[in-house]
Amino acid sequence: MKITFLGTGTSQGVPVIACDCEVCLSEDPHDKRLRTSLLVESDETTLLIDAGPDFRQQMLRENVMRVDSIILTHEHKDHIAGLDDVRAFNYKSQDAIDIYAEERVLKAIRKEYSYVFAEYQYPGIPRMRLNTISEYGFNINGIPIIPIRVFHYRLAVYGFRIGNFAYITDANYIPEESKEKLFGVKYLVVNALRKEKHISHFSLREAVDLIREISPRRSFITHMSHQMGLHNKVSAELPPDIIMAWDGLSVICK
Repeated sequence: MKITFLGTGTSQGVPVIACDCEVCLSEDPHDKRLRTSLLVESDETTLLIDAGPDFRQQMLRENVMRVDSIILTHEHKDHIAGLDDVRAFNYKSQDAIDIYAEERVLKAIRKEYSYVFAEYQYPGIPRMRLNTISEYGFNINGIPIIPIRVFHYRLAVYGFRIGNFAYITDANYIPEESKEKLFGVKYLVVNALRKEKHISHFSLREAVDLIREISPRRSFITHMSHQMGLHNKVSAELPPDIIMAWDGLSVICK
């Protein structure tokens, strides 16, 4: 299985509009972060976790020719705003694209994209087939996926475990029963907004503490703001098994 970080930034991305901090002015491509999203590819299928406002740009940059299904962690705009652009994949496959999320998130999709689900189907609109997931897991093209309940301040969101890989974004609290689903993973992706504590995201120290508790082979930090600092400086502070992910990074999970 191969994972590709399509975006590793926060809801504002990096650089932030009108900001003149050293990170936003950096010429290092590692400091250019689109909104967080992940591509998961196996022999059986190609999955996307979240489709934010940079969806089109990410698909073109990585030359993605096929997406079978999209899994949504939650309904915030930076995770669903790109769904209109699934039209290109609809046209190529001549089929609707499967969207997997819990019912609350699907309700938000129906509201946000009401024209997709209207009685009158306007020509050329996206085609989405909505699938409700539960805490007990689901299967996409033979691949079992385990939802992991985490909390984004007071909002319940889902992370996901696929085999020996797990992905947690937009979280600052993980219940003990959810942590049990993470034990044994070899590859772990965790969000960390900045070094200072935040109301709805892990800080870098909190993310590192979680990684040490789960003890995967390799870990990756994602969903970073410009307040995290320069990529090269922060990377130098981390142990070699914990990597600050960057847009376009691909990893083979063996």
